[in-house]
Amino acid sequence: MSTRRNILKGAAAAGALGTFGAGYAETLKKLAKGKWSGEVPNAALTGNSLTPEYVIDPDTGDLAMNPDIAMSYTMCIGCTTMCGVRVKVDKAQNKVLRVTGNPYSPMSTDPFIPYEASVKDSFLAMAQTGKGDGLTNRSTACGRGNAVLQQVDNPRRVLKPLKRVGPRGSGKWQTISFEQLIEEVVEGGDLFGEGRVAGLREIRDLKTPIKNGAPELGPRANGLVVMNCVDDGRDNLLLRWLKQSYGSTNFTRHGSYCGGAYRSGSGAMFGDFKKMPHAKPDFLEAEFVMFVGTAPGNAGNPFKRVGNLIAKARSDGKLDYVVVDPVLNNAQNGPSGDRSRWVPIKPGTDGALAMAIIGWMFDHDRINHAYLAQPSAAAAEAAGEPSWTNATHLVIVEEGHPRYGRFLRGSDIGLAVEGDAYSDVDPFLIASEAGPVPVGAEAAPLFFDGVVATAKGPVAVKTSLTLLREAAASRTLMEYSEACGIPVETIEGLATELTSHGRKAAVNSHGGMMSGSGFYNAYALMMINTLIGNLNWKGGTMIAGGWFPDNKGPAYDLAKFPGMVTPKGLPIGRNVPYEKTSEFKAKKAAGQAYPADGPWYPNAPGLATEWISSMVNHYPYGAEALIFRNTNPIYGVPGISHVVDRLKDPKVVPLIISVDPFINESSAISDYIVPDSVMYETWGFTKPWGGVATKATTARWPVIEPKMEKNAEGQRVGLETFLIATAKRMDLPGFGDQAIPDADGTLHPLNRAEDWYLRGAANVAMIGKTPVPEATDEDLELSNVARIRADLEAVLKPEEWRRAATIYAKGGRYENIERSYQGDKATYAFGAPMLVWNEGLGSFRRATTGTRMPGSPTWFEAEFADGSKVADHYPAADWPVKVMSFKSPLQNSYSVGAKALLRIIASNPVVLGRALAEAHGIANGDMVRLTTPGGSLESVAVVRDGIAPDTVAIEHGYGHKGFGAQDIMIDDDIWPADPRLATGVLLNDMGMVDPTRANTGVWVDPVSGTAVRQGLPARIERI
Repeated sequence: MSTRRNILKGAAAAGALGTFGAGYAETLKKLAKGKWSGEVPNAALTGNSLTPEYVIDPDTGDLAMNPDIAMSYTMCIGCTTMCGVRVKVDKAQNKVLRVTGNPYSPMSTDPFIPYEASVKDSFLAMAQTGKGDGLTNRSTACGRGNAVLQQVDNPRRVLKPLKRVGPRGSGKWQTISFEQLIEEVVEGGDLFGEGRVAGLREIRDLKTPIKNGAPELGPRANGLVVMNCVDDGRDNLLLRWLKQSYGSTNFTRHGSYCGGAYRSGSGAMFGDFKKMPHAKPDFLEAEFVMFVGTAPGNAGNPFKRVGNLIAKARSDGKLDYVVVDPVLNNAQNGPSGDRSRWVPIKPGTDGALAMAIIGWMFDHDRINHAYLAQPSAAAAEAAGEPSWTNATHLVIVEEGHPRYGRFLRGSDIGLAVEGDAYSDVDPFLIASEAGPVPVGAEAAPLFFDGVVATAKGPVAVKTSLTLLREAAASRTLMEYSEACGIPVETIEGLATELTSHGRKAAVNSHGGMMSGSGFYNAYALMMINTLIGNLNWKGGTMIAGGWFPDNKGPAYDLAKFPGMVTPKGLPIGRNVPYEKTSEFKAKKAAGQAYPADGPWYPNAPGLATEWISSMVNHYPYGAEALIFRNTNPIYGVPGISHVVDRLKDPKVVPLIISVDPFINESSAISDYIVPDSVMYETWGFTKPWGGVATKATTARWPVIEPKMEKNAEGQRVGLETFLIATAKRMDLPGFGDQAIPDADGTLHPLNRAEDWYLRGAANVAMIGKTPVPEATDEDLELSNVARIRADLEAVLKPEEWRRAATIYAKGGRYENIERSYQGDKATYAFGAPMLVWNEGLGSFRRATTGTRMPGSPTWFEAEFADGSKVADHYPAADWPVKVMSFKSPLQNSYSVGAKALLRIIASNPVVLGRALAEAHGIANGDMVRLTTPGGSLESVAVVRDGIAPDTVAIEHGYGHKGFGAQDIMIDDDIWPADPRLATGVLLNDMGMVDPTRANTGVWVDPVSGTAVRQGLPARIERI
């Protein structure tokens, strides 16, 4: 719980500054005369600043390195953006001193330097040695990126394997050897004096069904489940171990409780619910951008690059933008002037705004007819369009028809199809005066509503765009305005602006979509881009340019190997059609197929939000072993606190293993903790999440010696050693001496991390028409890649190792910026159609109701799993406030251990607007109690402008119970709790369960299964 004293410390300090001039006048005089109080600094001019890493002679340009300092290009993982950075390392202390940007990397620099530049040239560029260059090649790291390097030396790091002592979650541990850890988790036994626990070897049964009578759920091996955070460049090895070697299908990441609703809504339009493609505005060339539920330079991904590009674009006079969000944040400030504006909105109602704008575009004929009328790739190409849509395709809308919600196809009207009906060879149909005809290479009618003849009789059909127009017209502009809280004239102004810049206007969104209506909110917002027709256009929206992959390349095949298995069965998160289950078949045979015993989400990716509910309810089946890998769902999933106590019961999940450098809220309830590397100790390859038009791969390597203890073989204990050791003990394929095939089929070993990542670097270096150049000895020395030269030469072939070394010397591989465009179009265009109607969405039935969902964007008021309105359960009369979270550009869910950040923002109050505060008698600094149907918290109130009416906002990243916020005992030593790490409050502690579910589960979006943290019904009171 926050205290008034903690929150007001900063205010007191600020007030004290006002008396500085009077109270310290004599001190100021002494400072002016060169006198010092306390210790004299190292230098009169530069004080205690760090010794320069290198010096450049201004006359000759000669570079002189500091022999005590190493400068290395690598990757920051202080957040999920994972920027390319340059780190300054004290060689003697094995310590990272400072972080700046990597000038080769588009994530840190704009414009980024040519990849052909030598490492020496990159140092010269960073020093602005060219005449008149100024800040041209300035490359930066953000505040968080510079602070989280403190995590490497965090005294609360786990450096040795731990085994719990006593009950789960008791906070008591003992250190054990790595060899004991491997033996116990693989072989099992009576590990805790609580009865026998099956080990990983026993669970890996690829023949016995995990649940009798339900063969579709797969074998017992699916009882091993892995919850991951984000792909930080190490997932390929983990997936190889879990899926291809062990044979379990159950792997998920954190997206469903991060920004998954936006990704799923975007995926609906881009036609892929599993990979969830998305596009970002071309910020430098756009003329107008509407940000909704995100803010440039404050949140989103990649937030640092986007903030940089936005600042440039608005200062050059090209870009205006509006941020639509319940909270005013860094996006609008003094320097931005009238280039940026803030529009407040009720939390969770973004879809109402989007559908109002879409309706206005139809009513005022401001949609892009020429673009939308192209029914195929061939037609788009002929029309000069770089993308196309299914706006003209005919959809079956005949109630009771077995293919309701699906597209009318050639086989439906009796056309001969050379192949299976409804396969890719079965053509989609468009309207014509002669009736339905296959799509061709010409424009097609956008609107049609009628009955057509088919082989089985007349059928009602409409075009996709007709259905979208009807959805938008289902409410008036005034009704949409009342729903979202934005005045009609403001909505009209936004719609006018969006449609006044040709292709150079765009809508962007992200984490603010995590509401009970999040999926359809995101789908509707992204559809505005399609109606504008801006995809693949310079100044419009563009997908990421891609990357140079490490797992499959010309040198080594890390994706396949002899003896690999194919995992089978439906996933534990239920993100597949309910109709594939034995439960459905049995209920259908009994006469009532719906409702299912719980919700299923066929139009969603892996769902961490549902995994813990699935495990504690054993629906559709239980888990025998759970691995947390650098993840923290116990902290991150709103409402999960309601089921955590059941997860602590070993009878529910008998074995829980965490691979993590810290004891966070999730690893705290584990049976074993495997220590892991942190930040600049680790390996990995990543690609930009978005916002980069060119190919880019960022490389990470241990620029300092990791701190974890070594195993008996002399290797540092961590994720890689754990995976390799368990695999070798179980004799799993794909590990050991004969594991990795090269281009000739010769097998190479996988016995240590270097065997994997260095071969991955060779792939990154050699893929494509032209491999990267070989690193010179100077490159190796200047970048300190000389530190791993012996490993490079030992693992790789003579013709490979210097090219792989280049990848590490330059921090990755980056395509030059000139490849961003081809004329006025994106070089790397998205080729599949934009789906105005998504038939997978429009034809599926909700498992809990048997009802259908709309296949086009719509304003969808928040519902629970049974289809009932949340507002009917918790009416505004009783719950008049809406609670939401917002992200800080500094703090996140795992950075609290960086004390530098806590010195900047020590805690998080609850923030509310002046009108709401006045109505409840709340003044700035008062203690308040905030209550939702899911829980309550007490904290300090900060009353300010810039908050939507009847809204309370809570900054994310505080309110920890892990990371050292509570006492921990390891062996006989007590690590006392640090109250600074427990400061603040966490919105997720007030998260809600769905009261309509028979088996306990958190409230999630009914389509995407994503967590709800925006728009929780609440009430507030002064205490």
